[in-house]
Amino acid sequence: MKNKQYMRVIGGALFAALILPFGAASAQEGTLTIVTSYPPDTTTTFKKAFEKKYPGVKVEMLKKKTTAGIKYLQETSGNNKSDMFWASAPDAFEVLKGDDLLAKYEVKIKGIPEKVGSFPINDPDGYYKGFAASGYGIMWNTRYLKAKKLPVPKEWADLKDPVYFGHVGMSAPSRSGTTHLTVETLIQGIGWEKGWAEWKAIAGNFKTVTARSFGVPDGVNSGQFGVGIVIDFFGLSSKASGFPVDYVYPTITTLVPANIAIVKNAPNAEAASAFIEFLLSTEGQELLLDPKIRRLPVNPDTYAKAPEGFPNPFKDSSIGAAVKFDLGLSKGRYNVVNSLFDVMITYRIDELRAATKALHEARAAMAGKTNPDAAKLIAEAQALVDKLPITEARASEKDFAGIFKKKRKKATTKITGRQAEVEGKWDDMVKANYAKAVELANKAKSML
Repeated sequence: MKNKQYMRVIGGALFAALILPFGAASAQEGTLTIVTSYPPDTTTTFKKAFEKKYPGVKVEMLKKKTTAGIKYLQETSGNNKSDMFWASAPDAFEVLKGDDLLAKYEVKIKGIPEKVGSFPINDPDGYYKGFAASGYGIMWNTRYLKAKKLPVPKEWADLKDPVYFGHVGMSAPSRSGTTHLTVETLIQGIGWEKGWAEWKAIAGNFKTVTARSFGVPDGVNSGQFGVGIVIDFFGLSSKASGFPVDYVYPTITTLVPANIAIVKNAPNAEAASAFIEFLLSTEGQELLLDPKIRRLPVNPDTYAKAPEGFPNPFKDSSIGAAVKFDLGLSKGRYNVVNSLFDVMITYRIDELRAATKALHEARAAMAGKTNPDAAKLIAEAQALVDKLPITEARASEKDFAGIFKKKRKKATTKITGRQAEVEGKWDDMVKANYAKAVELANKAKSML
């Protein structure tokens, strides 16, 4: 009798092993630790759905901003306890891949195209996978704009208009990987000097530079400011959740995949593999359409279940068509771009606003008048605001870019060594130029 029971147990185990997909048994056990920059609306939705499918797995979401997540994985690589990295910015994954901190994985799910727009959905080397597409643009509060009698912005250049002074919000690229991509996209789209001039002209109208990327949609939703520069899912999910907001992709934007990867030496690689397959499955892709998430799926078939008016990059080729995003270029100057933005905008926002306001007022006084001397002063003031401390070629030099390792979460954050020396020189130049621009613009105004 005992032998028969024993044989039944063994037979059952062998049968289960034969019918279960490879890795499924172990994928249903243990803890899956995911380092992610995503908000709770996204992480909680996927965590619950995955745990329901694999009840033996407990998913732990380790919430960190993209740049902080990179640093965490770098610092803990000697005794890694993380299984996955889940974030939007592909250049962040390139940094981790370059540091040999990601594991290769071959996706089993079929039906995912090679590209979205002009960008490969998956890393060609196999280290990270795209699960959703992301674009960058402008959201606005419809009630706020109506109350303030402001026009609806459609292009980046619209936000330079004096009517938006004090009405725009954005986070800093050093605090948000998605904001970094927004900044880099415009610079790549219209060129280094023109791109930075555009950003400074827009930033001069800022009401605030938020401490976190989520602060921008929160500010627009609540009417703290009227217009926000955001990644698309912030605008789309706010609209779907009932806030009086809308969203647009400017012509100069790009579509890049939001990604996920298995960390090298992951403690629970089997569960990590199962999570990727779940994300890319029909079940997982449809979760992206949830009103709280509203990301663009990478499986074209999923759009059949999308709500009316939902963007479909596989049918609307105009989204992101104007910029062919150069990931290698972005990766090579990642920290330089962040430092430049912080020195010229984030921590000199008051001075930049003062210069912008003075220029707005001088141009308003100049309207309909002819005064060559005043016009010359206004042009000189604008050139001072636009002036950059380094060239594009310098920003991409490996040795130079390598000195930028620490980000300033606050203006008072201590930076030492060569980075502090360089940023200090930049800051002196920027501060002096903004002050001189105010002086020249005010002088021009007094002449009119």
